[in-house]
Amino acid sequence: APSNISAWWNFGSLLGVCLILQILTGLFLAMHYTSDTATAFSSVTHICRDVNYGWIIRYMHANGASMFFICLFLHVGRGLYYGSYVFMETWNIGIVLLFATMATAFMGYVLPWGQMSFWGATVITNLLSAIPYIGTDLVEWIWGGFSV
Repeated sequence: APSNISAWWNFGSLLGVCLILQILTGLFLAMHYTSDTATAFSSVTHICRDVNYGWIIRYMHANGASMFFICLFLHVGRGLYYGSYVFMETWNIGIVLLFATMATAFMGYVLPWGQMSFWGATVITNLLSAIPYIGTDLVEWIWGGFSV
């Protein structure tokens, strides 16, 4: 085995395990989720209270997202430490995947549509208003109107 192989090289595989867990629990949660803004939060409450083992599936999904990002940041940190950024094509694909993952996680954060979701969506989308010339129009287009 190569001399630089250590436990730090396991985080890519752990990301795959976390992703599979997220997909499976997300599919089970989607079976009872309602995407209407008026009923989204109550459907999440319904999953936790009325669906058999729904509470544990939801908490596995929520904590799985945290574990995914812990593994992701350790994976990126390992890449920085060992100089993996030298391989530009691979590194750039990884950075694109990092931003796509962050966008996906933001969407998952907004889905329950509670107070934290609403204000999270408001604050994060308002960050785009800092873009010169088109920022405010872009935010209004994303919101579909004047406010979230």
